[in-house]
Amino acid sequence: MGRAADAAETVPNPATLTTATAIAAAVRDGLVTAGQVVDATLDRIAGGDTRVGAFHTVRAERARAESRALADRADLDILPLAGVPVAVKNNIDVAGEITAAGSRAGSGVPAGSDHPVVRRLRAAGAVVVGLTEMPEGGLWGTSDTPERIVRSPWNIRYSAGGSSGGSGAAVGAGLVPVAHGNDGLGSVRIPAACCGVFGIKPGRGVVPAQVGVDSWSGMTENGVLATTVADAALMLSVLADRPALADLEPPTPLRLAIAAGSPSPLVRVDKHWAAAAQTAARLAGEAGHGVAPAALPYQGATTALAWRWLANAAREAGAVANPELLQRRCRVHIALGRAVLKAGLVRPDQVDRIEARLLDFFEQHDVVITPTLAAPAPAARNWHARGWLANVVANVRFSPFTPLWNLVGWPAASVPMGLHPRTGTPVAAQLAGPPGSESTLLRLAAQLEAAQPWQRTA
Repeated sequence: MGRAADAAETVPNPATLTTATAIAAAVRDGLVTAGQVVDATLDRIAGGDTRVGAFHTVRAERARAESRALADRADLDILPLAGVPVAVKNNIDVAGEITAAGSRAGSGVPAGSDHPVVRRLRAAGAVVVGLTEMPEGGLWGTSDTPERIVRSPWNIRYSAGGSSGGSGAAVGAGLVPVAHGNDGLGSVRIPAACCGVFGIKPGRGVVPAQVGVDSWSGMTENGVLATTVADAALMLSVLADRPALADLEPPTPLRLAIAAGSPSPLVRVDKHWAAAAQTAARLAGEAGHGVAPAALPYQGATTALAWRWLANAAREAGAVANPELLQRRCRVHIALGRAVLKAGLVRPDQVDRIEARLLDFFEQHDVVITPTLAAPAPAARNWHARGWLANVVANVRFSPFTPLWNLVGWPAASVPMGLHPRTGTPVAAQLAGPPGSESTLLRLAAQLEAAQPWQRTA
C-alpha cells in the first residue's frame, strides 16, 4: 500500500506540466503519455482562449490522433520534444490546414504538406495543437482580423502585438508552453514583449525561412516564443537542427553595450521601457559582464526600412489569390510599395552601409542591450478597419527598436523585465548580436532570467 501510494505520488498530473522541457522528459520517461498532455492542453485552450483570442484554428481531433500515434514511435525515448504541444503561426503550411495568414484573400485550399519547420517539430515529437492568429499578411504590429482581436493576457485592453500576436498570447496566457512565430520587422520580439514571454529571432539561414514569396526579401526568419529561455533554446535547437543551442551554460564574460536611446528623433522612449534595458544591463553587470553605454549606428536605417516595409508588401501581393478582398490599409500599403519598386528606391547598397557600421560597432562589443519597445502596445481594437496612416503611426511609435536586426539579418531576442506601472503590461529588454551569436544571446538571457525570474503566465 505504501509503495503504491509513493508510486502514485511520482506520477505527475499532465495539467501541471507547463514547460516544454518538463513535458518532454515526462513523456520520454513514460510517466505520462503525449495523449494525456495534449488533452490537458486542449482543455486549457477551450477554457482560456476566449479571453485572449490567440487561435485561428484549434486542431483538437487531429492533435489528439497525432499525440496518440506518438506512442508507437520506436524512438519516443530520445525525442527532444516528445509530446510537447506547440502552436504554429498561421502563415506557414501545416498539412491539411488552410494557411490564411490573417486574411480573407487567400485561396482557402488546405496545405498539401508541412513547411520544413513543421516537419522538424513533428520529427522531434511535438504535436501541433493549433494555428495562431495574426494581422493580414504579417504587415502590422497589432494582431486583429474581422473574426477576433488578439489581446495581451496581462491586460486585455491592450494588443498582444504582432505579427506573431496569437503565438505571444497563447504562450503568455499559459495555453501552450512554446509557439512558433516569424519575424520580419520584429514580429516575434514585439508580441514576446507585449505578452511577457521570451522570444528569439535567429540570424539569417539558421532556421529554414520560406515564408511567403521570398521571406520579405530575406528579412523574415522563423523563431520561437516561450515562457522560459530553456524551452526556447530547446525548440530553437530543433528548428535549427543544432542540438548544441539547447546548452545554456553561462557564457564567458561579455562586452555589453547599453543603447537605450531612441533610434529616431521622431520617437520618444517611455521611461519605463528605457528602464527595462537599464535593468537588464545592471543584472548582466552583476553577473560579471562588462557593460558600457553606447549609441547604435542607426543612420540610414529608418529610410531603408520604410522602403522595404512597403516594397515587400507589394511583392507578396503578387501571390494573393483574391486581392480584391484585402483590407483597405493593406491595399494602400501595397500600392505605395509598387510605387517604391517602380522608383527603384530599394537598393542593396543601403543595407551594405548600415551593416558595415554595425560590424565596426561589434568590433568593440559582443552584445547590445536596448529596450524591446518604446511604449506599451496600442489598445486592443479593430486596427484592420482603421486607415493606413493610423496604423503606420501606431506601429512606428511603439516599435522602433526591433526592425534594424531584420534589415541586416542578425539574431535578436526579447527578455521580460517586469511590468509597466500604468498599463500593467510587460516591459522587456532586447538583446542583439552579430551573425552566429544565437547561443550567446540564449545563454545571456538565461542568466538574466535566473537573476530576475519573471512570472510565467498572466
